[in-house]
Amino acid sequence: MTIRKIEILNDFLDITKALADETRVRAFVALKNGELCLCQIVELLGLAQSTVSKHMSILKKARLVESRKEGKWVYFRLTEKRITPMIKSTFSWVFSLLEHDTSTREMQKKIHKITAIDLKEICRKVNEKMGKIVCSQRQKH
Repeated sequence: MTIRKIEILNDFLDITKALADETRVRAFVALKNGELCLCQIVELLGLAQSTVSKHMSILKKARLVESRKEGKWVYFRLTEKRITPMIKSTFSWVFSLLEHDTSTREMQKKIHKITAIDLKEICRKVNEKMGKIVCSQRQKH
């Protein structure tokens, strides 16, 4: 096999691994309408911050999402850099399949509610649920 064919195969395997988990698919679809802070994703999924971070790292490894840091805060969005034809096809495939799915529509409503809440409030809520400081309320949003 040529090096390029191996790279394509590895990309394919990373993408299929990333999308083989319902939580990761939900996180991926949640980013369809724009960037979200990790605390917003934690609130949406109802999981521990460390668990969500692990899921996001798998999506990032597959180059489906990218992140940026702002102080202690991490924001995720669908990848905009280095979009390969495979990644572009993945976006189209996933979003067209799930467009009319009832649970996806419900999740989009929940995202809309979460993004309407001030980030400091989401942070406070996540910290209370986790029983520890997950994100700093002093950080500027």
